[in-house]
Amino acid sequence: MNKDITILVLSHKSKNLVTNLIKKFYNKFPIIVVDNSDDLELKRMLNAEFPRVIYFSIENNGYGAAINFGSNFIKTKYFLILNPDIEDIDEKKVIYFEKVASKLNDEFSVLGPRYTNLDIKSIKQSNENIEIAKWKFISGACMFVKYETFKLLSGFDENFFLYFEESDYCLRAYKINKNYQINNIKIKHNVGTSVNTKNIAEKEKLNNLYNWHFVWSKFYYFKKHYGFLISILYFLPILFRTNIKIIYFRILSKHENMKKYKIRNDALLSSIKGEKSYKRINNF
Repeated sequence: MNKDITILVLSHKSKNLVTNLIKKFYNKFPIIVVDNSDDLELKRMLNAEFPRVIYFSIENNGYGAAINFGSNFIKTKYFLILNPDIEDIDEKKVIYFEKVASKLNDEFSVLGPRYTNLDIKSIKQSNENIEIAKWKFISGACMFVKYETFKLLSGFDENFFLYFEESDYCLRAYKINKNYQINNIKIKHNVGTSVNTKNIAEKEKLNNLYNWHFVWSKFYYFKKHYGFLISILYFLPILFRTNIKIIYFRILSKHENMKKYKIRNDALLSSIKGEKSYKRINNF
């Protein structure tokens, strides 16, 4: 059992994906699973088949809050945050993160892998020919973190429910020590597959939830790091275009399109007014 690295996995209706991850790392690393979907099947399965996994079921207050909660039970020097929809990750790649940390004399805040199945529109990545590349923003899907730094920064900002929480963390962490993308560690991230639902109505609600929180979090992130005035100047044209599109689609009776932009408009106004990221799936 590795004594330096803990695997921390967030589960939200992701039983099968979480199980596949655990099979790769069980009895090799301490594993903590934080479930914010009250998945009783996952709990029963872990208790029966993987009793050494530390499992918690908590209220769904977002990605950052779940990771912060799980971090309270970590007793190792480092921990690896993994989304359930990560593929091609194995013990050797996790150990390689630790080797890079040693090579850097622990002078880093966050390490991340290279993604082989994402284009530039999904995520910007460093020069692939540089093995250890300084890179300000590391995707929250796979983050190798120093426990000491994480606690020094008080973890993720829990005002974010979804989106931009890892960007906010990386920006704050970069001021302490640099972040790096390790291009020799290549993995896949199957974006959007971690939540397992075949219910069409629930999928629509999830899309609406993602849409709302992306806009809310983007303005909050800008306001936090660049100030309210600059953020307003940046987002006012977006607010104007959004309302024009609402009117346009209303005239054309394209209600689905109109609904999408109304959700964005509501999210942006909510964030501008300083309201909390209150939207949940049952609000749609």
